[in-house]
Amino acid sequence: MAHELEVIERKSNLPTEHPPLLFVHGSGHGAWCWAEHFLDYFAERGFNAYALSLRGHGRSIGRERLRWTSIADYVDDVAQAAAALPSAPVVAGHSLGGMIVQKYLERRVAPAAVLVAPAPPGGMLEQGTRLFLQNPRVAVDMFLTLDPGKMFSTRKRASRFLFSPELEKAKLQSYAAQLGRESFRAIMELSFVRPDPALVRRTPLLVLGGSRDYLTPPSTAIRTANTYGADARILPDIAHDLMLDPDWRRAADAMREWLIGQIHRGSVPDHAR
Repeated sequence: MAHELEVIERKSNLPTEHPPLLFVHGSGHGAWCWAEHFLDYFAERGFNAYALSLRGHGRSIGRERLRWTSIADYVDDVAQAAAALPSAPVVAGHSLGGMIVQKYLERRVAPAAVLVAPAPPGGMLEQGTRLFLQNPRVAVDMFLTLDPGKMFSTRKRASRFLFSPELEKAKLQSYAAQLGRESFRAIMELSFVRPDPALVRRTPLLVLGGSRDYLTPPSTAIRTANTYGADARILPDIAHDLMLDPDWRRAADAMREWLIGQIHRGSVPDHAR
């Protein structure tokens, strides 16, 4: 069943044969987090770029059912958005969105994919335990309200878990104000959902991480890359929200350089479906 989903687009004014890019946000975010910098960046460099708000996020439908939305539901949203594009997109997913992209790749072979600070294929039990032990008040708040979005519900929490300390206060305030609720079911599923590596490996993959990432530290990103035989780039002095970091351009550059390399080697077929 098709749903009304928000998709923000930036089409390139340049002649292009590159496949489109479809960006998938993480927990409590929306398409807005990619529209801040990444969509314009890639459109200016010859890519038609699209960002999806998963159901219950941004301006997409489903807020009233968000708490019990599953990862499989989110995968359906990505599949719906991808099918609406003129050709099969390169898919890029951040954090929870990284797991959604991994599960999407079990169904579809994409021209390429980028996992940005992704939830790892081995599950988030280790990270969840560390969060509880180091931040018990936040963990209790999340479980009492059944809302994982409580992790980012104040500027102080958002700053601790998502952003670099150099982020301007005005931008921190703006970004924190746009963060919202998340599916309790989907976050719980992160502990035991296991993508099939053999299926995911069919797609050329880049794992992109930041050295300051509290939620998915570099060691986790490297393990994810090793699971899939993927390329990995760990960017110094960048936090979890790479696309909103003061040095976001370094993350965008790394992603673009890898994609162009794949295209030049013929690993990314133009207008594949």
